Amino acid sequence: MTRSTYVVGIGSNRRGRHGSPTAEVAAALAALPGRLVVFAPIIVTAPLGPSIRRFANTVAVIESDCAPGDLLRRLKAIERAFGRRRGQRWGARVIDLDILLWSGGSWAEPGLIIPHAALRTRDFVLGPLVRIVPGWRDPISGLTMRQLNARLTSRRALPRRSGAGAGP
Repeated sequence: MTRSTYVVGIGSNRRGRHGSPTAEVAAALAALPGRLVVFAPIIVTAPLGPSIRRFANTVAVIESDCAPGDLLRRLKAIERAFGRRRGQRWGARVIDLDILLWSGGSWAEPGLIIPHAALRTRDFVLGPLVRIVPGWRDPISGLTMRQLNARLTSRRALPRRSGAGAGP
């Protein structure tokens, strides 16, 4: 396999052996396989799903000789080394590593779909992506990360009421 570029999402909302969730994310950045090209600042965001703990999140661009499936296996090994255990979906976790994008475009195999299925709906992913790879195109929609983020975060006007007597 030739050298590929990947965007990896990193998140934590539980203390681990490296410390706070922010410290876990920083340690995961250092543990990523391949060559770390750039990463966005770590942000703290509200939880999704049933979790009540806030998340520390970032995205990173890496270069690797791994095929997508091989990279996923390496990322899962890092999660296990950090103490991640399979459990409740969206529950508290020491570390979560997801392949978001790949320079090869789309990829699908059991357990791995690139681009990440929720990429277009998560501002805690798109916001950081805009900071480091604003022009990277989603291979499904053809839109850039900047365009996807604008679509997700733009304020939409409330529909106007019509008819007599409509008022406050």
